[in-house]
Amino acid sequence: MDMEGRNFCLKKTIMLKKDIRKQYNAKRLALTERDIARWDDLLLIRFQQLPVDVPVQTLSTYLALPHKNEFDTQHIVRYLEFVNPGMRITIPRITDRGFDMEHFLMDDDTVFVLNKYGIAEPENAPRIDVEEIDMVLVPLLAFDLNGNRVGYGKGYYDRFLSKCRPDTVSIGFSYFDPINRIEDADGFDVPLNFCITPDAVYEF
Repeated sequence: MDMEGRNFCLKKTIMLKKDIRKQYNAKRLALTERDIARWDDLLLIRFQQLPVDVPVQTLSTYLALPHKNEFDTQHIVRYLEFVNPGMRITIPRITDRGFDMEHFLMDDDTVFVLNKYGIAEPENAPRIDVEEIDMVLVPLLAFDLNGNRVGYGKGYYDRFLSKCRPDTVSIGFSYFDPINRIEDADGFDVPLNFCITPDAVYEF
């Protein structure tokens, strides 16, 4: 995919979430393995340039969906483990209570099962309080210049981020540049602190 195709989003200044979700699902599925490998390297380089100088003792990340060409955070996690020895890693699990998530520590013995959305979740791990989390790597389909994101439409991460400490750092990753504005973003949407693309780091 060439630069014009990747930056097509800039021509769409204002969009609704349902249209963004449809368009960016298709755009991401059109990516080749070569596109993803090249941009994953650039995303890691950009991440290393983040203006964040605080220890990360507890990280929340997600397990990517390969069939959706979702950004896999494994390179980011390995880098953070290197610069934060002893860092704990948590993985979310959705609950039966509305659209909430609980968070569980992951290690080499963690067993994962697929939930109703086909997402792997920890089954036998210790639960951790959300206020212990220092940094959250947030999945998304697209984002705008205000830090609002479009995910898969259930609101799990907005509810989660609203419960985090004020100093918890939330970071999204996108293969595509931001759109100007998500028209139907509302008070329930929790903006990211940063979003990283292959070309830039956006701070909100």
